[in-house]
Amino acid sequence: MSTAERVVNVFPVDPNLEPTQQKKPLHNRWHPEIPPVAQVKVNSVFRVEMIDWTGGQIKNNDSAEDMKTVNLARCHHLSGPFAVVDERGQPAQPGDLLMVEICDLGALPGHEWGYTGIFDRENGGGFLTEHFPKASKAIWDFEGIYASSRHIPGVRFAGIIHPGIVGTAPSKELLDIWNERERQLVEQGTEKMTLASVLHCRPMALLPEPKYALLGSIDPKSADFRRIASEAARTIPGRENGGNCDIKNLSRGSRVYLPVFVPGANFSIGDLHFSQGDGEVSFCGAIEMSGYAILRCQIIRQGMDRYLSPMGPTKLHVNPIFEVGPLEPRYSEYLVFEGVSVDEYGRQHYLDASVAYKRAVLNCIYYFAKFGYSPEQIYLLLSCCPCEGRISGIVDVPNACATLAVPTAIFEIDVRPKVSPTPNVRVVQVTLPQCSYDGNLATFPSR
Repeated sequence: MSTAERVVNVFPVDPNLEPTQQKKPLHNRWHPEIPPVAQVKVNSVFRVEMIDWTGGQIKNNDSAEDMKTVNLARCHHLSGPFAVVDERGQPAQPGDLLMVEICDLGALPGHEWGYTGIFDRENGGGFLTEHFPKASKAIWDFEGIYASSRHIPGVRFAGIIHPGIVGTAPSKELLDIWNERERQLVEQGTEKMTLASVLHCRPMALLPEPKYALLGSIDPKSADFRRIASEAARTIPGRENGGNCDIKNLSRGSRVYLPVFVPGANFSIGDLHFSQGDGEVSFCGAIEMSGYAILRCQIIRQGMDRYLSPMGPTKLHVNPIFEVGPLEPRYSEYLVFEGVSVDEYGRQHYLDASVAYKRAVLNCIYYFAKFGYSPEQIYLLLSCCPCEGRISGIVDVPNACATLAVPTAIFEIDVRPKVSPTPNVRVVQVTLPQCSYDGNLATFPSR
């Protein structure tokens, strides 16, 4: 029997249908009582299909209106949960580790395209939202392993397809820990958070929101649904269960070692990306896509005690381990941009890697703008191309040092600094789909 004949599609989707019309129910929250949609046995190879993270709200067109009005309370749309059992039919148990191996990834036939976006400052925002408050969008077409965009000319690069989200269901105890600590953060407000004066993405955390919750096969009219929806955690941040970690090298051949908190593990997957830059800085920053994953699982009994070390008050305060696969684009020449923890107003911050990375990204954006690109085009590009972000120094007081390395081969023109006084070669300018910003929040003065 061939491998293709042995692969069972346990979660088919149709990207042309609404999330609530799919053959199997999706979910967009984390909760231990969301029932599994299928059971998979260790060592079996199975296929999981995924719609894009917004559930089809963003269209392949030349308007950014859908990016401006996107309903983020509906996100992410996840495939699963899947209960995992061993050869004897015994489920994974709390305290085990679940190993999820990514055997293959790809686009669904007829859907070989994706998008990168900037959210409106008052509806999602992003890492540089006060600099780029207008909703914008770029559409990417896939040509085998390569991506190019009609909205960002003169650029073509190889992608590393990967899921932004792989995670297990939390226990009720862990869910309560999440909700309490994130509630406290919101209640503290921005005035007590030094970094909030520099990073303007709001809100500070996304607390449980029953409206627009999808909870798998739980009847939306039931009392259980109302209770669970009021408790269930949003899927936006990564947490102890894995979740939305957005690790761009988590591609073919990778393995994820996830803590198990409930019987069966009940793992889910989604938020598929064709490519992403380190940090996914525009928030909707990867090349978002629908597609499929071919997976295989193993259970490591008592793996949490054997391999993980809690960093917190309970044994639940652990994090997954990721084993990156062997495949990635082979770029060898980079321009590297430095940032230190001095913000764009000239204020000194103490060893703040977020401020340093922000400065590195801004330095990079305005460098490439000198070659004819708009700053928004480069902001989108840095969110999705295979650029490498690093914390280069974290001990040399008072400045943290972060760097962003961009492969020069992705550009059709030579973008390196020149000794010659002749003007830079500039790309042919095209119009980027963009909306006006109609809000009242302060924005950084444009250059």
